[in-house]
Amino acid sequence: MFPSDTTVDVRGKSVAVLPVGSTEQHGPHLPLATDSVIAWTIASQIAARYPVRLLPPIQFSCSQEHADWPGTVSISASTLVSVVNDIAESLRRNGVTHVVLVNGHGGNYVLSNIVQEGEGLALFPGRDDWAFAREKAGIETSAYSDMHAGELETSILLHAHPDLIRPGYETADHLAEDRRHMLTLGLAPYTESGVIGRPSLASAGKGQLLLAGLTESFGHYLELFGLPA
Repeated sequence: MFPSDTTVDVRGKSVAVLPVGSTEQHGPHLPLATDSVIAWTIASQIAARYPVRLLPPIQFSCSQEHADWPGTVSISASTLVSVVNDIAESLRRNGVTHVVLVNGHGGNYVLSNIVQEGEGLALFPGRDDWAFAREKAGIETSAYSDMHAGELETSILLHAHPDLIRPGYETADHLAEDRRHMLTLGLAPYTESGVIGRPSLASAGKGQLLLAGLTESFGHYLELFGLPA
């Protein structure tokens, strides 16, 4: 699923995209690797259009809010900081001066701090990038309501990896609009299934347009580094 780029000529590419996913429950219809697959899929689309180096994904991150579900594997925020910084430093020795973290997991709050404190780093997709892609795709559920295993994530997998989706997403809708204590209590008090969103509204067409919108938005990040989009 995550092929190596060892056969690809990466010389002269000063920007790398590093997918950061997670290994955590995604309800009854999506796999544990959903966030990693989505981050990899977005990064792959970017690498197909722009002159960037595509890196393999980080598949373990900060999923502590999902700890009550079997299959979830987390690392600490400090560990994720160390891993990302070590990768960025290693890339600099090879002439890669800029690294864009392509984040597929909303719980990786610490990635913002890594970018703030680092040099030559960026975080993608940002809020505006997602908003542009959601509008382009006609996503009906709001970004707040569509939190986990909902319309957006299911749409991307329906388009890019339909073989990974199990039956039942059409009847898996569940909304939890008041999640004010989720950081303290985790996700379990707000959903029995692990779903928060409306996957019944998902479609492969929306997934295709989401990826197209995100790929288009990435051009601004190359301009940020003074490179042609």
